[in-house]
Amino acid sequence: MNRRSLLATGAVLALLPGAALAHGPTRQKITLTAEVSADPAEVWAVIGNFQDMGWHPAVVSQEGQGGNDIDATRSLYLSDAGREGPRIEEVLYKYSAEKMSYSYRITDVAVEVLPVTNYSSHLTVTPRDGGGSVVEWRGAFYRGYPNNDPPPELNDEAAIAAVSAVYQAGLDALVETLGAPAS
Repeated sequence: MNRRSLLATGAVLALLPGAALAHGPTRQKITLTAEVSADPAEVWAVIGNFQDMGWHPAVVSQEGQGGNDIDATRSLYLSDAGREGPRIEEVLYKYSAEKMSYSYRITDVAVEVLPVTNYSSHLTVTPRDGGGSVVEWRGAFYRGYPNNDPPPELNDEAAIAAVSAVYQAGLDALVETLGAPAS
């Protein structure tokens, strides 16, 4: 091995320990859907207002500013304790009434409430073949513990389970309110 090859090999080997330590959490992604018998416009009338998430059973109350404009904010309160109880702060970053879709991100939530960080989400309503609608709720996020070796309640599996449960509860409520399509 010549001197140049030996130096190159040494440089690569010197980087390997740092590369092994650099591994951290990976971005998780989930998508859940629900089919409802109501037409898309009717579904959008229920979920299309960023300021009103009263259709979700976990949301006891909410307040916000900015309507459906980009950078609108909302606070979702998850218990009767209001401002003293569990709360999620969110901001709207994309909205299209025409496409019946909006995107938002969480700006503040305690990991004890939802074990995620760097969370963004998208809600979309589309027509269903044969009538009715499909509601798609998808999200991307990191687990609640950003370092290696997270505790079980803040690991990837906990984050996926928690977000999936939130989405499923909301979608189930929509099916209950708007009806399931005929088989």
